[in-house]
Amino acid sequence: MDVIAEIRRLHFVENKTVSALALTFKLSRPTIRKHLKTVEEPVYTSRKDQPHPKLGDYLKQLDDWLTKDAGLPRKQRRTAQRLFECLQVEGYCGGYTAVQRHVKDWKRARTSSPTLKQAFVPLAFPPGETCQFDWSHETAVIGGVEQLVKVAHFRVSYSRQMFVIAYPRETQEMVLDESGVRILWWSTQTYGLRQPENRGRCDLRGQGTPL
Repeated sequence: MDVIAEIRRLHFVENKTVSALALTFKLSRPTIRKHLKTVEEPVYTSRKDQPHPKLGDYLKQLDDWLTKDAGLPRKQRRTAQRLFECLQVEGYCGGYTAVQRHVKDWKRARTSSPTLKQAFVPLAFPPGETCQFDWSHETAVIGGVEQLVKVAHFRVSYSRQMFVIAYPRETQEMVLDESGVRILWWSTQTYGLRQPENRGRCDLRGQGTPL
């Protein structure tokens, strides 16, 4: 309606000609004349179902081809133009636009459902089944001395509870000690087992320091 009001203003106030308005708004002169006679905003009814007077008898065949081509590699699928030519061989005497419109609608309806590229994994984890673990190097002050320590991070995915333990060096005993501590701590968080007085540390050389 804003365009119609502008057309009427330019014509009746600034005396713009119909040809000049058609050139400015890139509309035909009959459309400009119709807008000049418009008083109320025009109402356009949208058509829900597109009729297929000539394509109707070939829709099933076209859908079968589209379904078959969907399982082929992209470069081997037929374009709308190629499908139109195949329908002409079958006896179709309609236009290409109807075929192109149906192919576009068919693909749009098919891609509206989730595909493999759109799949996702919900971040919901049953108790006691999944955990997250990683190592990092951190700077810590121990006994007044700043030093680099190796830190093991462990988090239960269900409850998001976190356990961190630091070691002064990276050795095989450190990995074994961390594994024992992690398994026992996970058991206490998941199954409610009671921790022993030494907080479940399977310390082989007294290296572990829970944080």
